[in-house]
Amino acid sequence: MMICFRRRIYWITGVCLLGFVGVAFLPQIQKYPLLPKTVTLKGDGVCIGSITNNSISSLQDNRILVISPYFDNRVEKVTRVLAIVHHKEAKEPYCWFCCPDSGEIYVSKAVIDVHADRFGFPYAAADLICLEPANCDPRYVALHPFSHSVGSPLQHFEIRNRSPERSPVEFTVCISTMFGGYDNVLQFVQSLEMYAILGMQKVVIYKHSCSQRMDQVLEYYVAKGTVEIIPWPITSYLNVSTEWRFMGDRTQIGYYGQIAALNDCIYRNMYRTKYVLLNDADEIILPIKYADWRTMMSTLEEQNPESSVFLFENHIFPNTIFTPPSVDIPSWRAVPGVNILQHVLREPDRKEVINPRKMIVDPRKVVQTSVHSVLQAFGESVKVPAETAMVYHCRIPLQPHLPREALIQDTTLWRYKSALISRVSQVLEEIGL
Repeated sequence: MMICFRRRIYWITGVCLLGFVGVAFLPQIQKYPLLPKTVTLKGDGVCIGSITNNSISSLQDNRILVISPYFDNRVEKVTRVLAIVHHKEAKEPYCWFCCPDSGEIYVSKAVIDVHADRFGFPYAAADLICLEPANCDPRYVALHPFSHSVGSPLQHFEIRNRSPERSPVEFTVCISTMFGGYDNVLQFVQSLEMYAILGMQKVVIYKHSCSQRMDQVLEYYVAKGTVEIIPWPITSYLNVSTEWRFMGDRTQIGYYGQIAALNDCIYRNMYRTKYVLLNDADEIILPIKYADWRTMMSTLEEQNPESSVFLFENHIFPNTIFTPPSVDIPSWRAVPGVNILQHVLREPDRKEVINPRKMIVDPRKVVQTSVHSVLQAFGESVKVPAETAMVYHCRIPLQPHLPREALIQDTTLWRYKSALISRVSQVLEEIGL
């Protein structure tokens, strides 16, 4: 589709200077004191346009990377364009909205809201806040350096969440980002099957790169309808780091832009699922007092009616330490990756270190998220006690010099052992691994 604007263009007077309504009981919400005015352009054509479906699109010579626009009327009627921007060099673009019924074009200047957790990198996740016209509900938005007419068609982006429909999905897991030729096949399958046992219906993965075997696994789960893959070609635009903080090198953004991916996953699933879980593929939010996520969340929400974000403490189970008797399944030996059932010794807490947390959130009440906490949300965040649930994190040790006897045996995972072995064995057989 191509977008044509009318040749006859004139300015409509009238200024729409609207600010976000401050809500006293939502102290975490960013308030924009003055959103730019909306200006109406008029001509004699219909709105037709080239629509991009790329998961990342470049503007301003990569100073702005557009991920996706989302309609957001929780405080004010705006389009929130999720993006990655250079925190100093990105210039505020103009948002061009087309109202096809009236043939009018509305232009408003975006407000760039860079997320607080940048960790020193030049680029960060950001929201471009575009004030929408009051008298129509545009399906597309274009981003342009100027507010006046242009001679060539503009690239348009579809505005998601315009007509939200509630979904029967209860739990969606967001995993970001899969990179580095990821090949931990066995642990990935075990994690997905544990998610399913605990109540997951959908997993969204922002994929940069993985092995050919891992691709087979992903294709299997996509065919089952369990996994949705979002291509994540971040290295086509930026130099990425595998560190969480800037090390003074030439990298431009940390962890392959995972914070931007997590925010997109929340908005993408805002009306498709009741809860979103934000964790990595080697992490499982594991109930201690409850059998599954549904029972746990029902109780936690009843106990914390004002909360929309639930934070679970991370605990390291070193994948270098095996627990006798080892749960060794002969048919799994040829599959690359870690067998989590063999790792039920966890590192003790350190007094000087605060364990990071991962989250289960109500996506309709989150405005901006980081990795271990939300930055802006409607409602409160609650830290779930470790005796209620924890993050089982099976990875290389953080305290590698601890003697074995200093580790704590924690066999909570083994409550699901029989079901997990059966499910994983069936999946590996069906995939042909």
